[in-house]
Amino acid sequence: MAQYEILLPKMGESVAEATIIKWLKNEGDFVKLDETVLEIATDKVDTEVPSPFEGTLVKRLFNENDVVQVGTVIAVISSDAAAVTKVEPVAAPSSVIAKPEPVMVSQVISTPASQNNYSESNKFYSPLVKNIAKEEGISVAELEAITGTGSENRVTKNDILNYLKNKSTTTSNTPSQPTTSASVAPSAAAPKVPYVSISGGDEIIEMDRMRKIIAENMVLSKRTSPHVTSFVEADVTNLVNWREKNKKSFEKQEGEKITFTPMFIMAVTKAIKDFPMINVSVDPSGTKIIKRKNINIGMATALPTGNLIVPVIKNADQKNLVGLTKSVNDLAARARINKLTPDEIQDGTFTLTNVGGFGNVMGTPIILQPQVAILAVGTIKKKPAVIETPDGDMIGIRHFMFLSLSYDHRVVDGSLGGSFLRKVADYMEQWSAQ
Repeated sequence: MAQYEILLPKMGESVAEATIIKWLKNEGDFVKLDETVLEIATDKVDTEVPSPFEGTLVKRLFNENDVVQVGTVIAVISSDAAAVTKVEPVAAPSSVIAKPEPVMVSQVISTPASQNNYSESNKFYSPLVKNIAKEEGISVAELEAITGTGSENRVTKNDILNYLKNKSTTTSNTPSQPTTSASVAPSAAAPKVPYVSISGGDEIIEMDRMRKIIAENMVLSKRTSPHVTSFVEADVTNLVNWREKNKKSFEKQEGEKITFTPMFIMAVTKAIKDFPMINVSVDPSGTKIIKRKNINIGMATALPTGNLIVPVIKNADQKNLVGLTKSVNDLAARARINKLTPDEIQDGTFTLTNVGGFGNVMGTPIILQPQVAILAVGTIKKKPAVIETPDGDMIGIRHFMFLSLSYDHRVVDGSLGGSFLRKVADYMEQWSAQ
């Protein structure tokens, strides 16, 4: 009888741990090669873990909601199905679960809920961070006041452990003082949540994990960046006609259907090269600008659940139209079946969202932090327009669309934002696939 270990797979350079959200196979179940065994989640994306072996699942080493380090053995499969029936759950080795010392995560998870309800916070915290905060008696206000060094300024395990260490040092060196309202920093106070009345006929729906993350990100972005939105209307007749003329031959030659999205992305990357200060971020201190070397374009993608996810095309300016089309189609298809990796939805420097796909003419999108701008493209409509010709003006039918650019007014003023948006429209109007 041979036994094989299933490891928590590597999910990207910056992902060190994941939360087990659901086991799809029980101990004693037969598992086929590449069949999904469990679902896991990072703070970015949910994904499935397939079995690299065929056999009977004999041991599950972790429970649902456990936080596990990448590369850890999470289950054992045996090739001898007759040798194994049902096996009692095996306690997870404490050395492989991310934890604050000296408390084990498995102990923290089983601790009764304290008076702090961290789910009421408008920020997203991983289960591990919440467990540490709960065990150490950190209030919601304290947790929200901690400066995060993780992706999109999220609080990591090290952030909260450093906070506890510094708090302990400060407490031991500072004479005890009575607490007054003046001694509490206003920024540490939790935001007041408006009261919501519920009547007998109302239905209460629990947000799924992704919707909670989206909600936290949107609130965080509005708190972080003063948003300004500019609009232009673009005559995209040349772009529409080029696609209509070439889409069949393009698909036959390249094996890919060409949508407007890669064409829009190409126009955006050209405009970013003309206005590189759109491709920046603001450091956590709010006093330094980080000018990005790479142009990584995120594209908001609607999921069957109604949620949105933003896969990222890395170094989009280095791809031609064929390369962009392949990337767009691949990322969109895998996003809809929950097959994206964490690396594929991070490190974006600019985002494009297509509100026209829902029949909207324009929108005022919210910036995806830590970026400083996001472009919304509306639906394309035919309109009568005045056309200037050498023989005089005439009325013709043209294709128009609105472009909306929301930008962080701390570092992007109206001149830069408006000029960049106009340049994107120019590239669309003067479309060239080169």
